[in-house]
Amino acid sequence: MSISVPPNTEQSSKGIQPTGWLRYFSFSLDHKVIGLQYLVCGFIFYLIGGALASAIRIELTSPISDFMPRDVYNQVLTLHGTIMIFLWIVPVVNGAFGNYLIPFYVGARDMAFPRLNAVAFWLIPPAGLMLISSYFINGAAQSGWTAYPPLSITTPAAGQIVWILSVLLLGGSSIFGGINFIATILKLRRPGLKLMQLPMYCWAMLGTSILVVLSTPVLAGTLILLSFDIVAHTGFFNPSLGGNVIVYQHLFWFYSHPAVYIMVLPAFGLVSEILPVHSRKPLFGYATMVYSIMGIVVLGLVVWAHHMFTSGTPPWMRLFFTIATSFIAVPTGIKFFNWVATLWGGRISLNSAILFSCGFIVNFVLGGITGVALAQVPFDVHVHDTYFVVAHFHYIVYGGSVFVIFSSIYHWYPKFTGKMLDEKLGKIHFLLTFIGFNLCFAPQHWLGLNGMPRRVAEYDPQFTFVNQISSVGALLMALSTLPFLWNVFHSAFRGESSGDNPWQALTPEWLTSSPPPVENWVGEPPLVTKPYGYGQSQLSKEIPNSFIEDKK
Repeated sequence: MSISVPPNTEQSSKGIQPTGWLRYFSFSLDHKVIGLQYLVCGFIFYLIGGALASAIRIELTSPISDFMPRDVYNQVLTLHGTIMIFLWIVPVVNGAFGNYLIPFYVGARDMAFPRLNAVAFWLIPPAGLMLISSYFINGAAQSGWTAYPPLSITTPAAGQIVWILSVLLLGGSSIFGGINFIATILKLRRPGLKLMQLPMYCWAMLGTSILVVLSTPVLAGTLILLSFDIVAHTGFFNPSLGGNVIVYQHLFWFYSHPAVYIMVLPAFGLVSEILPVHSRKPLFGYATMVYSIMGIVVLGLVVWAHHMFTSGTPPWMRLFFTIATSFIAVPTGIKFFNWVATLWGGRISLNSAILFSCGFIVNFVLGGITGVALAQVPFDVHVHDTYFVVAHFHYIVYGGSVFVIFSSIYHWYPKFTGKMLDEKLGKIHFLLTFIGFNLCFAPQHWLGLNGMPRRVAEYDPQFTFVNQISSVGALLMALSTLPFLWNVFHSAFRGESSGDNPWQALTPEWLTSSPPPVENWVGEPPLVTKPYGYGQSQLSKEIPNSFIEDKK
């Protein structure tokens, strides 16, 4: 009995799937489609979060609150931080590239739980729309992305409850994704493929997923208790009812400092995939990079209280968390030296992908240095809640994760679309982003050292000129998105064909057509045990004849 297949669809093991552009607007189970849905959805929220950041910088060009009311400024600040973390960086570095690449890297046809994978993505758009719509209905939350009580209890309740519900949905999405990645990496590897033969991004996603599964439920439980305080007037964190605001800080940062590594560990893995390809050298120190990632996972769970050195922490706690936070710089430093050694002596192609990766290395080192400084109690007490912390944080999450996202788009765009991005526009995008980013955030270190508090719409007039410099940098960052967007859309329709493997890369996702078929490979998945074997006779030994025949 024949089965009728509707037009513009195709039959696969995942059922009847739409083809062409229609599949990106469907409830698809294909990990590649879901990965690109994460990427596009995340970038839309990035544009919204960037517009909010521009509004913040416009307000701060003058020392008085003359662009928006103070309560609106607090709402914009809260929405900006929440969108950029929970709707842009976390979903894209984990969900977008993780979904697209991990099944290729382990030699699987899809993720371990395709339906759970789809559910994890489709929790994100309604959560984001709910969060943003709160601004236009009853007013958004005003307590910052940290939602510290008693501020989050005393500000208007409606916006804060919507914020909590949105973050709970996004946390559920992260947990579903983390479980899926762990199961896929550990249980769906191709026969003959060992853990220590996996591409580095697999290890980065494994470590990240462990952090997600261990820490995100703590945030969820904390926010549920906070919602009880707001709605039912319980006394978990409300000091007027005997609650303890310090307990909230401990619980919040138990998730939110690992959240920094949830944002940067996948970026470490992506950079480790990009640099060997464009320098034509094996990744230096594979085993040490694996151990350093796992070291960060362990240490990342025991450093949270360095955010609380001014919250009445006892001396023994300050000492412990100072030492632990300083130690975490060691595995991070190992990766820095590994990346530099990978580039050293290589045949480097100065294209957009490697420029953004090198920009990441520079920015992240600067952010890491200020992080070590902030781990020291005397210095942290001096600059806590100042713009020094704002600068440090953005050097880590934007100078780190976002630079890597752009690098990854330039690297894998030919795989997604079968087209090449324009390199001239890519280099313009890099220059505007790199110069604008450093012009925006480097001066903020000086502002913090001289006492300008963060999260305020009004400040001492002596800081006006430096804030205006910072706002000019923000303008350049905003302008940098224009050549990027034109490049992406123009190349999708009129770009030069890339072929299947324009970079001559050895990792498994490049050993199939571009874009790939629904089942990833037509024949058996290739067994690639040396994904960084540049300069070695890798392909002839390890890519099965079935792949070569399928390509013909």
